[in-house]
Amino acid sequence: MNNQLLILAALLLPVVGVLFISLTKKNINLRETSTLIVSMALIYVVYSLLPDVLNGVYPELYLFNVTSGLSIHFQIEPLGMLFACVASFLWFINSFYSIGYMRTNEYKNQTRFYIYFALAIASTIGIAFSANLFTLFIFYEFLTLTTYPLVTHKETDEAKQAGRIYLGILLATSICLFLPAIIWTYHLTGTINFTPGGVFDGHQEPTVIVILLIIFVYGIGKAALMPVHRWLPSAMVAPTPVSALLHAVAVVKAGVFSVVKIIIYIFSPALLSDTIDVNILLYLAGTTILIASIIALRSDNLKRRLAYSTISQLSYVILATALLVPISIAGAVLHILVHAFGKITLFFAAGSIYTTTKKTEVSQLNGIGKSMPWTMLAFAIGSLSMIGIPPTAGFLSKWFILQGALNIQSWFAVSIIVISTLLNAAYFLPIIYIAFFRDSGIKNDQGYHESPFPIVFAVFSTACITVILFFFPEIPLQLIRLLIGADI
Repeated sequence: MNNQLLILAALLLPVVGVLFISLTKKNINLRETSTLIVSMALIYVVYSLLPDVLNGVYPELYLFNVTSGLSIHFQIEPLGMLFACVASFLWFINSFYSIGYMRTNEYKNQTRFYIYFALAIASTIGIAFSANLFTLFIFYEFLTLTTYPLVTHKETDEAKQAGRIYLGILLATSICLFLPAIIWTYHLTGTINFTPGGVFDGHQEPTVIVILLIIFVYGIGKAALMPVHRWLPSAMVAPTPVSALLHAVAVVKAGVFSVVKIIIYIFSPALLSDTIDVNILLYLAGTTILIASIIALRSDNLKRRLAYSTISQLSYVILATALLVPISIAGAVLHILVHAFGKITLFFAAGSIYTTTKKTEVSQLNGIGKSMPWTMLAFAIGSLSMIGIPPTAGFLSKWFILQGALNIQSWFAVSIIVISTLLNAAYFLPIIYIAFFRDSGIKNDQGYHESPFPIVFAVFSTACITVILFFFPEIPLQLIRLLIGADI
């Protein structure tokens, strides 16, 4: 199969999955088997494209022109390849997890859940492979619309309110900011194609570049930079597999991916470092990191703590990219990867705890590690990765970001990294401590035990990968070297 057909297959396979899921909805075993088979097929197709990209060949697929200057066009460059690899692999793991979670917790409308999940993955692949801002915008909006039914899946008043916040903020930012930024870029440059070295010729006023950059960053509301972050903690009312999708697989990842891709291929780090002072972006990202970390520290609800941790952690990506040096950009891209596996582990663990015990608050977790050792061991590994402690992959990305900040003597960024790491430890380590070293105070722990096998398998698998990536990061680093054009 040639590369064009592989790209088309990657885009269409989740849609094919929707068809099979719909046809097998009366047989839940066949429905879930269909999901797993299609997700495995997507992994095969996406990873079949990887060798060419590693060899410097960037496959592309041109579909059609909408009008002059606007086309649906795909090209796989190293950043998009990495994102697609993460999203496709985690779809399979999340689907396996969902079988145990959705069944055990007896959720209604499970067929609808799997359908919209597949459509969200299709949108994510479209974002990853987009060759221009127009294609990116189309799939970005489609991702918002396909994840809305997942956020509101429970159909409670709280879920419906969360859905309104989710849809309102993400549509408002994209239509009022992201779209005008795209139009303005086309007006200034005559193109919106992602181009190595950027599309600006250096003759634009620095003030214009700064304003346009800020509009892009806040127009991409999925990056959850404060103050357009409220949709993310609100969406935690959704089932845990959806929370995992939002944080680790698609939505927030699509946001920071888009910001990084625009900085690299629309503006270019060289142009930004030569023409403008990007400290404002550093300050915005740094402020988000600290405030979100403090809120996480004060949150007793486990999923809320994890949500604000995500807001903080992914602002590392913005901060690292804004440093505009190769090693910090490498750290930003690597952090997208390592955060995906670390954070999905944490959400899987939270869902495992809820499935078995119905506990949702950190203060309720005393001694739970004794009855759920595999779940809490995985949670501990994910937490260490978020803090940045070896031998977890989170150490590598933070190390690169810190090196970038030190190389240009950005003491603000260094301070943010150090302080936020201490805050990360302050809101993760106590959970591990009380889980393993405090007495539950309940005789026989009410018979608590590990969750069903699909849940435990998923949570421990992603935890193991978090450690494996620390020792074997070479393939992601190869893609990153191609992206930044430098050795690291």
